[in-house]
Amino acid sequence: MAGFCYLLGLLLLAASIPFHAAKRFRDVANHGGAAASAFRHQDRLQGWSPDQNIWNEKLYPVWREGDSRWKSCWKGGQVRAILTSDSPALVGSNITFVVSLVFPRCQKEVESGDIVYDQSCKNDTASSSDSYVYNWTMEERDWGKCPNRSTHHVFPDGKPFPCHPGWKKKNFVYIFHTLGQYFPKLGRSSAAVSINTANMPLGPQLMEVNVYRRGHKTYVPVASTRDIYTITDEIPVFVNMSQKNDRNSSDDIFIKDLPILFDVHLHDPSHFLNTSAIHYKWKFGDNSGLFVSSSAVFNHTYTLNGSFILNLTVQAAVPGPCPGPSPSPPTPTSPHFIVSTVNSSYAAIPLPPGAGLQDWRRDAPDGSCQIIRYGHFTASLTIVEGILEVNIIQMTNIQKSMSQTEDSAVDFVVTCQGNTLTDVCTVISDPTCQWPQNTVCDPVEVNDQCLLTIRRAFRENGMYCVNLTLGNEASLALTSTLVSISGKAPGSPSRAGAGILVSIGALVIFTVVLTFFVYKRYKEFKLIESCPGKVGKNNGLDVSFHKKKTVFFPANNEKDPLLKREPGIV
Repeated sequence: MAGFCYLLGLLLLAASIPFHAAKRFRDVANHGGAAASAFRHQDRLQGWSPDQNIWNEKLYPVWREGDSRWKSCWKGGQVRAILTSDSPALVGSNITFVVSLVFPRCQKEVESGDIVYDQSCKNDTASSSDSYVYNWTMEERDWGKCPNRSTHHVFPDGKPFPCHPGWKKKNFVYIFHTLGQYFPKLGRSSAAVSINTANMPLGPQLMEVNVYRRGHKTYVPVASTRDIYTITDEIPVFVNMSQKNDRNSSDDIFIKDLPILFDVHLHDPSHFLNTSAIHYKWKFGDNSGLFVSSSAVFNHTYTLNGSFILNLTVQAAVPGPCPGPSPSPPTPTSPHFIVSTVNSSYAAIPLPPGAGLQDWRRDAPDGSCQIIRYGHFTASLTIVEGILEVNIIQMTNIQKSMSQTEDSAVDFVVTCQGNTLTDVCTVISDPTCQWPQNTVCDPVEVNDQCLLTIRRAFRENGMYCVNLTLGNEASLALTSTLVSISGKAPGSPSRAGAGILVSIGALVIFTVVLTFFVYKRYKEFKLIESCPGKVGKNNGLDVSFHKKKTVFFPANNEKDPLLKREPGIV
């Protein structure tokens, strides 16, 4: 009996050796590293499989890093795989991963899915008689109408390729692996996978991808890549701040007494928050109070110099499933905030005294529940004096004497409000203000009244657009005007000569017109001359006909040309 039990143990041990020796997905994805932590069944990603499944190493060989076979796995060089994602992702939203293959120089993928040499690329390989790097189209006779388990058109776990239109043109197999689970996918030179993050743990995670190309009866590794992504329960918030006359909006230094525009952007590439009620709570750190708005655009004006801490809290009420019954925590008390109403275009919502953000929650009309998510943004702003406004109050043309040949010049009298300026730049453009022709910048010194005269020269006559930019270390202020340059001063020889030429030309035109009308008047009538010897035999008949016509059809001869002749002309 003891011998039988010993033999049975040996048989069981022998049967278990292949099972333990077989390679699994987690062994391939982790490259022999530590196995991923176990996951609970409820944390399974939809459509993904556990990485304890067996990997078919005969059909999908596994190469370690540094293996010499990587250098010859692709004709003409090595292929690189680039993995990107739209991380960070708010829990409950979708996160998308995209893998793109970068082929060696002068190689590209065509519509059929084959890899060819780019004939327009200057390379020795491009002139090869064989234009194909990999011609998988020639092997389509082996593919059949639809893949099945009896062929080699399966994933490493034995599942057949999906049978959908165009699957034959996808000659790469991508194996995505994260959180102890994997997802195989057919693709061309790129592949994308989207995952819902509802069951994913918070914090940074690792995504790994192995890429295989199709061979004749097996698949060959061509590239592998990995990237870190993040799942968060806070809404990623970014704020663009801009202000008129601000010289550099990226330094967080702004001008006093000018409104600052705050434009809020929520990182939500999967549009998870599209159906959410979103509110924005602003505290600008200048004792102006609390502002609550439903608009992502807001403005605020600081009236004091100094440093201020901006705090923005974003709250989104996301429709979601109702949780199970649980004891409700006590409502925390919040301090009484001073709430100010703002312009109606910002849809401000005043909070009642003693109310906090947790009280914004509303019951949905259909009885469903809402999940409240928050996002925060903080910035330190510096408020300084700056140039608030610039105006041109006078323009004067500089009159030139008859002996002067310099360019025409104009004096611009400029006044400004706010801090004193340190430099001025003039840009002279065409009348549309789109094509600059000349730019001049000069340092200036002005008094506290900020009154300045700027002289600028113009080489040719015409209409010009003049932009005057006054600035200092923190601000820039711009004003524009149109200037008409009409030439030299009145009384100059060139202008007198031009007047004489115009007068002579007008006189010549008048003489020609008068001569034409006189000639036309006297050319209209010509004397009838008798030519002896040319009297026709029908003249008698003509005279008789005219006499009879006069009797029956008396004519009005007031318009007869003969009446206009002078007496005595026949």
